Amino acid sequence: MFNTNLYLRKHKGMKAWQMILYDVFAIWLTYGLAIATLTLSGASAFNHRTALMLVPIITVFKIIIYIISKIYRLIMDNAGFDEVFKIAIMVSLSNVLIAAITIAIPNFIFIPEIYLLFTTVFEVFIMVIPRILKRILSYFSVNKTYLSGKRTLLIGAGAGGKLVLDEIRNNPSLLNNPIAYVDDDETKISHIMSGFPILGPIKEIPHIIDNYNIEEVIICIANIEKSRFQEIIKIVAQRPVTIKRLPKFKRLQKNDPEKLQEVNVEDLLSRDVVKLDSKGIKDFVSKKRILITGAGGSIGSELVRQIVKYNPEELLLFDIYENSIYDLQSELNHLMKNNKIKKVNFKILIGSVYNYKRVDEIFNLFKPNIVFHAAAYKHVPLMEDSSKEAVRTNIIGTFNVCKLSDIYHVEKVVLVSSDKAVRPTNIMGATKRFAELIVQSINRKSKTNYSAVRFGNVLGSNGSVVPLFRKQIENGGPVTVTHKEIIRYFMTIPEAVGLILQSGAYAKGGEIFILDMGEPVKIYDLAEKMIMLSGMRPHVDIKIEVTGLRPGEKLYEELLVDKNNGNIKTDNEKIYIEEELEEVAIDHEILDIANKFEELSNLEVKQLVQEYITSYTIKK
Repeated sequence: MFNTNLYLRKHKGMKAWQMILYDVFAIWLTYGLAIATLTLSGASAFNHRTALMLVPIITVFKIIIYIISKIYRLIMDNAGFDEVFKIAIMVSLSNVLIAAITIAIPNFIFIPEIYLLFTTVFEVFIMVIPRILKRILSYFSVNKTYLSGKRTLLIGAGAGGKLVLDEIRNNPSLLNNPIAYVDDDETKISHIMSGFPILGPIKEIPHIIDNYNIEEVIICIANIEKSRFQEIIKIVAQRPVTIKRLPKFKRLQKNDPEKLQEVNVEDLLSRDVVKLDSKGIKDFVSKKRILITGAGGSIGSELVRQIVKYNPEELLLFDIYENSIYDLQSELNHLMKNNKIKKVNFKILIGSVYNYKRVDEIFNLFKPNIVFHAAAYKHVPLMEDSSKEAVRTNIIGTFNVCKLSDIYHVEKVVLVSSDKAVRPTNIMGATKRFAELIVQSINRKSKTNYSAVRFGNVLGSNGSVVPLFRKQIENGGPVTVTHKEIIRYFMTIPEAVGLILQSGAYAKGGEIFILDMGEPVKIYDLAEKMIMLSGMRPHVDIKIEVTGLRPGEKLYEELLVDKNNGNIKTDNEKIYIEEELEEVAIDHEILDIANKFEELSNLEVKQLVQEYITSYTIKK
């Protein structure tokens, strides 16, 4: 039996010289048949010897025309109508020229006009065969994979849908078995496109998935609005199917090899891009020496990625963890080497913000203009058993950075804070609230501009719930949720960092900026959606286990933004300012904690912090 897949692997397209030799054969065969037919029919006024002598000249003439017309530069591996049409035009044109020349010669008959018409059609047919053979074999080869491929529903019966269908047909490795299109356009529903029925409307997708045993859904709309895109995902995510999508049209124009992208939970939870005042941010960070503490972390590294776009004078990347900062260094060098970003001066600095001498050394040596203080311990359960470390980094480390910023006349300091600082029930949140008070206290007596930015959970950050769930699903489960009713607010890392930069640009001194985190997400529902987006069934293929709230963990996260009470609006609809409620002088408290905490037990450290953060509730 003929193996089309083997043929396709071995025959990756004929080279130009091979095509020329084949076309010479096609011309000789065509004219040979025409001359033989005329000779056998005894056609009058026809000299077959003269005709045979002219065939070599005609062959050279036609090949020259084909070369000039660039037929041999056409990519024929997946030849379609355009390529075949151009070949037909060139063959017809060459034969018209031959006919015109022979007519211009008195009393000369090369081949009667009716036979020239025959040779034109036959020559086009013979020339096209090897050029479309690979496409024909690919079509039948891919169709053989349909039976074993994933039963696939294509959303969007338009140009994008046709593009996806072509991709499936030309790429057997995708293993997709197209079943139908689905569309909201009533003029298309119940019609056929490219051999497949168009179903609809889109809101009926869950029933269509059930009725047609669909395993994968591809959203075939390139430039779809995010709100509509998320609406479709929410409809599809009611069933356990994998979801893919077309990228934006700009990526399609770049011939990106990955024309289809996986849809994940970040697509489901992310919001429309927030408009930022790019000019204001540029004025804030451009041509400045910028120190970023915790630069290797999720927020710190994204600060680096976004700031490099604004042409800083130098980036000082400070972190205690050498592996993460090394990865960031490698990333920046790679991006600069491949001209993905402009060349930027940066220094990698290893050390702890708790080490006053090391921080002083950095300030004295590099004299930063702006400081983004992102270094912190942030994992609630871990810090509950290591409260001294939370105090060292989140309180004393913050004081060191802020105090030295004042001494070395830094222009602006921006503290990256947390929603856990609001009415804290854990030591991590309490120490972050203390850090906010440090910022506000030092701001009152310093010429340096200090501010803090408070926000909730970010999608995909180290140790957050989304990558944890993803890993648990990949391992076959179970997915662990601490409580069936627990809710959290989410924001993407790029969005959070963009708003941090915007807040820093707005800062006049002493503000605690709070970010609008949008609608709350029920973590149990999130786990179910992530399982379904992976193509599996929650509670059947992947179990969900409720493990109980961890030490210091809240069931309901605090609402950061109260638009009706106590929050001041800014020019950005996602950024508010908390009205200052506490007047504090922090130097004495810092000294007291620094002198005492090393000798205290874990619980006693919490009680010491509680003396100064009265809103802190210690959970037993």
